[in-house]
Amino acid sequence: MTGPDLERKVKYLGGHLMMKKEYGDMILEGRKTSTIRLGYIIPKKKEIIIHSGGRPIAKAVIDEVIHKKLSELDDEDVVREGYNSKKELFKELRKIYGKNISKDSVVTIIRFHLTERLDHLDFSKPYMGLKPRDIAALGLRYLNSELLEEEKKILQVLRETGSIRKTAYKIYGTVEKRFNIRLVLKKVIEKLVMRGILEISTL
Repeated sequence: MTGPDLERKVKYLGGHLMMKKEYGDMILEGRKTSTIRLGYIIPKKKEIIIHSGGRPIAKAVIDEVIHKKLSELDDEDVVREGYNSKKELFKELRKIYGKNISKDSVVTIIRFHLTERLDHLDFSKPYMGLKPRDIAALGLRYLNSELLEEEKKILQVLRETGSIRKTAYKIYGTVEKRFNIRLVLKKVIEKLVMRGILEISTL
């Protein structure tokens, strides 16, 4: 696919924003509050989970989505990306996209702010402080091939409803089956911790 063809195709961003490993600390420290992606991208959700280095590091809310040509990026865009100059930023973008990007390329700027860090979770809290919907989203992303079909269905419904009670009623027709949902959540958390995807705080 050529550069112009790549730019004309609208792409959609779901509930997960993937970042390179080296950007993780910059995001957590507040030095990087946006991401610039080649092409015309439309987020489907306002609340997202940011991943870096193959693991979730934070939850965030998208504040603004801006479409510009690469040549139109300004100093604010540079600072929000965590760089010191346009030259430094352009060099990084060309390293990522190669010949597909030029000064006339359309890029999408996604600006966000963090609402919760996920890099050191508290084991003493229920579900390690995570919301059931977040556990469902992470389970489907990282453990999909390991889950039973019923477990996948539970997580898919839970990701949409955000409620253990509603999920039980929607799947089983009764809220009395809530324990089934809780068992799946417990299994998902244990597997995510065992694989090092979720990190427990040692403080």
